[in-house]
Amino acid sequence: MSQQGSYVAGSWVVPRGDEFRENLNPSNLADVVGRFARSSAALVDDAVDAARNAQKAWARTSPQTRADLLEHVAAAILADSAALGELLAREEGKTRAEAVGEVVRAGQIFRFFSGEALRMTGEHQDSTREGVSVTIHREPVGVVGIVTPWNFPIAIPAWKIAPALAFGNTVVFKPAELVPASASALAKLIELAGFPPGVFNMVIGAGSVVGEAVVTHPGIDAITFTGSESVGQHVATSAAERFTKVQLEMGGKNPLVIAADADLDVAVEIAVNGAYFATGQRCTASSRLIVDRAVHDAFVERMLARMADLRVGDALESSTDIGPVVDSSQLDTDLSYLAIARELGHAEVHGGERLERATEGYYLSPALITGTQNHDRVNTEEMFGPIATVIEADDYEHAVALANDTPFGLASGICTTSLRLSEDFQRRSDAGMVMVNLPTAGVDPHVPFGGRKRSSYGPKEQGAHARQFFTQTKTAYVRA
Repeated sequence: MSQQGSYVAGSWVVPRGDEFRENLNPSNLADVVGRFARSSAALVDDAVDAARNAQKAWARTSPQTRADLLEHVAAAILADSAALGELLAREEGKTRAEAVGEVVRAGQIFRFFSGEALRMTGEHQDSTREGVSVTIHREPVGVVGIVTPWNFPIAIPAWKIAPALAFGNTVVFKPAELVPASASALAKLIELAGFPPGVFNMVIGAGSVVGEAVVTHPGIDAITFTGSESVGQHVATSAAERFTKVQLEMGGKNPLVIAADADLDVAVEIAVNGAYFATGQRCTASSRLIVDRAVHDAFVERMLARMADLRVGDALESSTDIGPVVDSSQLDTDLSYLAIARELGHAEVHGGERLERATEGYYLSPALITGTQNHDRVNTEEMFGPIATVIEADDYEHAVALANDTPFGLASGICTTSLRLSEDFQRRSDAGMVMVNLPTAGVDPHVPFGGRKRSSYGPKEQGAHARQFFTQTKTAYVRA
């Protein structure tokens, strides 16, 4: 089996002495996706040097050149979406349909930022002083360190790499060690597009080694990170010590309110999608289902019936609705939270059982925990699996209070047939993204993505708002 390394200064490298990690298919542990290097911190030094050497020339490159290169990547991703989707499903465990959908989204993101490279605008206005004009320029930040999680192994890298390159920055990219195959496939497409050496660099390896080297490197001008809150806090602290620009996307404990007037058939489909699809391994997943007392029993009954129809199986099988959990560690985490729920005297766990299939994998049936209270641990900590809780609310006002009673604020949702409640919830929900009669998990690439409170820190991602992080302003005064 081939051994795959990192991409630095325009070349694929496997430094002597590197260890290798087997990338296993969570649907079939006998299927080894590949063997990937566990690079050292020294390779991060090389990547940063390459990025710094290339950055000034890249920043001066014509916006049309940058746009053309990004469009080349977009077209290549979309043309190869079926194969890339199969690779993603094998290494992460999303169903094939979900994986192909993620790949297509990555292609759309590169295409959007191809256009953004040509839409870079500044401001020009008169000064308060006669005969003086003022121009506000937007310029690249410099070298951007990118650290991404395992749950969206091509889409999240795309929505960080594409704007960084579009706006004239160079990149040192550290993908999650758990899912290096999709990242490497993306890096190969970037290489084939013809970016100058050093503009894009990728170093794969352990987060504690390679990730730490990226976020603490003095040659990195800005860091964009998506991952856990605890690691995000460390990234922010390290960046603050060097006055490095930082952007963080972290956890969520997203509420979905089921109002008394909701269409319950619609609400159940929305809840199932948001809570269980992608194996619930999404920071925007609907993890807290807050249900008005008037429809609580009927909603739970319909949820359990719908869950019984969900097919858990190999991610590549067309009949599968929910793939496996990503690895043994995450499975243990999910099972530990289910054990905590079972120990509560007031809650009941439905589902959440280890499953056996034709191949050995990390299969877990979707779980619904009923009778929970908002302060229960299963409602205050992110579980990141196919697990949702039900919290009974006295009425709509109580439901809104419960929804906002969390230190997180990424996404929220409501199911209602009332225009009044829809508009009221949009105003009062303390979250960065609000969905009405839609799953909390599911966003568009051309508008801002991000949350509030402990979910996010720094400028938002995606869309035209991405330039707020990936550029810096310069104000120039001119006397004619």
